[in-house]
Amino acid sequence: MLLTLAHGGLVETIDLVPSKIIGIGQNYRAHALEMGKNIPEEPLMFLKPRSAMIPDGAAIERPAGYERVDYEGELGVVIGRRCRRASREDALAFVMGFTCVNDVTVRDLQKRDGQWTRAKGFDTFCPIGPRIVAGLDPSKLRIATRVNGATRQDSTTADLIFDVPTLIAFASQHMTLEVGDVISTGTPSGVGNLAPGDRVEVEIEGIGILANDVVARP
Repeated sequence: MLLTLAHGGLVETIDLVPSKIIGIGQNYRAHALEMGKNIPEEPLMFLKPRSAMIPDGAAIERPAGYERVDYEGELGVVIGRRCRRASREDALAFVMGFTCVNDVTVRDLQKRDGQWTRAKGFDTFCPIGPRIVAGLDPSKLRIATRVNGATRQDSTTADLIFDVPTLIAFASQHMTLEVGDVISTGTPSGVGNLAPGDRVEVEIEGIGILANDVVARP
């Protein structure tokens, strides 16, 4: 997937082809509470397939027959060089830049399956964009999600339970992070259902707006 990478005053186009997309569950305290979950003692990781990726402007296909297909606006971390067993202190040196992610989830299946692969792995369930921005401080970025212009999520990455360096270090202790891999760092409170005809926007300070329309899955 082609995305622009902004670093300093330079802009280039890169082909983002992650070997894996690592999601982090329940990483904002208020979201864990709204989902009826305990605060995790360590990061809760799951994987989304690369085939779920779509760019800014592409349509999210909502499958029929489910009560809840939720948006989840998140800060995405794009890895810039191979990372294996990194320390928390060195973790940000492995980052290419940051982007917006919408971790779309069939909530019914998440509850039914007990693990999240099917619920989060549908085609079109991982919008990423609109660009990648290098050099941001990921510790205090405002993140907001809007549906049809109404704000549903409004928070800051200062409220992350596990911050970005911690997530990179933790993930790299278990699996090698390759160039282009994406870590989606968790969503704030305010998740909710999407319906065909909706327009969902994830906006993160310093990055921009990731906007996608929702259509019925063919």
